[in-house]
Amino acid sequence: MNVQHITTKNFDNYIKGSDFHEIFEVLGDGIFNSDSHKWKRNRDILHSLFRKSSFESLVVKTIHKKLESCLVPLLNDVSELRTIVDLQDIFQRFSFDNICSIVLGSDPNSLPNKLIVFPEVTFEKAFNKVEDVIFYRHIVPRFLWKLQKWLKIGTEKNYSECEKIVNQFLHRCISSTFQEQNKFNCTKDDDEANFNMLKALVEESGTEQIDHKFLRDSAISLLAAGRDTISSSLCWFFWLVSTHPVVEAKILEEIRANFITKEENWPINSRVENLNKLVYLHGALCESLRLFPPIPFEHKSAVESDILPSGDRVNANTMILYSLYSMGRLEQTWGEDCLEFKPERWISEKGCNIHIPSYKFIAFNAGPRSCLGKNISFIQLKIVAIALLRNFQFEVVEGHNVSPSISVVLHMKHGLKVKPHHFFPFLFLCYYPLPPLLLLLPLLSLLPLPHPDLAPTAAAVHSLSSSLSPDLRLSPPLM
Repeated sequence: MNVQHITTKNFDNYIKGSDFHEIFEVLGDGIFNSDSHKWKRNRDILHSLFRKSSFESLVVKTIHKKLESCLVPLLNDVSELRTIVDLQDIFQRFSFDNICSIVLGSDPNSLPNKLIVFPEVTFEKAFNKVEDVIFYRHIVPRFLWKLQKWLKIGTEKNYSECEKIVNQFLHRCISSTFQEQNKFNCTKDDDEANFNMLKALVEESGTEQIDHKFLRDSAISLLAAGRDTISSSLCWFFWLVSTHPVVEAKILEEIRANFITKEENWPINSRVENLNKLVYLHGALCESLRLFPPIPFEHKSAVESDILPSGDRVNANTMILYSLYSMGRLEQTWGEDCLEFKPERWISEKGCNIHIPSYKFIAFNAGPRSCLGKNISFIQLKIVAIALLRNFQFEVVEGHNVSPSISVVLHMKHGLKVKPHHFFPFLFLCYYPLPPLLLLLPLLSLLPLPHPDLAPTAAAVHSLSSSLSPDLRLSPPLM
């Protein structure tokens, strides 16, 4: 109730504030770092942009292109070489290339299409270091990092250098956009081939009223949102699915039922509207976001004194910090099984997705500051999930320690080391030791398997599971 009060009912009294603006100064006056009329102007412009059909079309085409040209070929190469890769690094590069193409109209090509030494992109490296410094500013006294910045020493010296690299890159892209705008005026909806968000921002605001700083602040906010949140979400989702074979089987069964046809090897080009049919996949994504929200904590500043529903008093100018990570694991909200990965909690008895209020499921924030990109984020996550789960099975390296990093974005501390395998119908059973299961392969001939290119149905999984000894049954492990 306190979070609902802060984010919705008494929204005007709880702002980002000056402390937040200083900590996240790299975002300038962008939508995540502004309040009052500046925030409203930013939101109105972006909301109008996100509603354009050309925007959704751009995102979907960009994701498809990167999947077909880089991500799937790379994982094919890794699978054939039977080697180990860090899936977190791959998803970060994949998301970074996509969001740069969408926002700036420029692909940095940080993700290759085969297993080579991954290229180092100066802008991305600087972006990562800025993110580290932002978290550092949260945990040390304000006077200390301010002193370091003034003296140009320590982490703040690194921050200044990286911020300069980021700004130079963004200003080059913005100058290029203005030149093209003056030359071709190619931001109209009927010229989707040349559409990108920078051009759309110029069009939406008017070239006479808009300035470089507004474009720069908007661009870096969109880059931060589109890169880190998507890559983090994908990483935790694939880890959860790869360690819960029954969930994986149900997702594959749903994909087969709604997408796969005899003429279609993999549903990478399926219509976006059809994604709404994937009820179980949507539930699995929501469950992953509940347990591992990309942004693990949020903070606000009180304008005036207030009394929270809990009875606690908040004085003016007090910073309030609340954990989205903890809220997703509250037993009083989610029940006794709150720590389990259970997509079924998001599905009604009628087989539809259940709506849970944003102040409870807060991965996309709540109230007037709810994420404008929620719908397009789900579209991206579903497209990638379908393409990869249909073609690969990811085996997490035995003994690899998976734990959250302490940061402003919920990355995995040690990455996600996996062995990708080309998908075969029975490979989901190999979550358990293979040799004992070889003795059971004749049982597969007794099961009502679908087309040989497709995964076994959930019913088949449970049928086989029930015939095994208790120590081999395919029950999903608890978290």
